[in-house]
Amino acid sequence: MSYRFMRMLVMFDLPTETGEDRRNYRLFRKALIKNGFFMLQESVYCRLLLTPSSEAVARNAISAARPPKGLVQLLCVTEKQFSRMTYLVGSQQTEAIDSDERIIVL
Repeated sequence: MSYRFMRMLVMFDLPTETGEDRRNYRLFRKALIKNGFFMLQESVYCRLLLTPSSEAVARNAISAARPPKGLVQLLCVTEKQFSRMTYLVGSQQTEAIDSDERIIVL
C-alpha cells in the first residue's frame, strides 16, 4: 500500500492579553517551528508528512506544546488537495524550502 504525501495544517487563535499569554504564544510558535512547521500566514502553519507515523508524531508534539488557553485546530489534506490552493490576493512566497523531493540542491 502506497502512502500519499499529506500536509498537516495547524490553525490557532491564542490570547495575548497578559504577559503569561504572550509567553505561551511564543513557546507554542517555537515548538511548531522546531517540529518542522513553516508559516503560511499569521497563525496558520503547515508541515509535509511523508509517512503515516509522522502524522501521529506531529499530532502528539502539538498536543504536548499546546497552551492552556485558546483554540488550536489541525487539518490533514493530501498533497494534491494542498496544491490546488488558490491565492485570491497576493502570491505564494517561496522563502522556505518546501518540497517532497529526497534530494535538494542548494
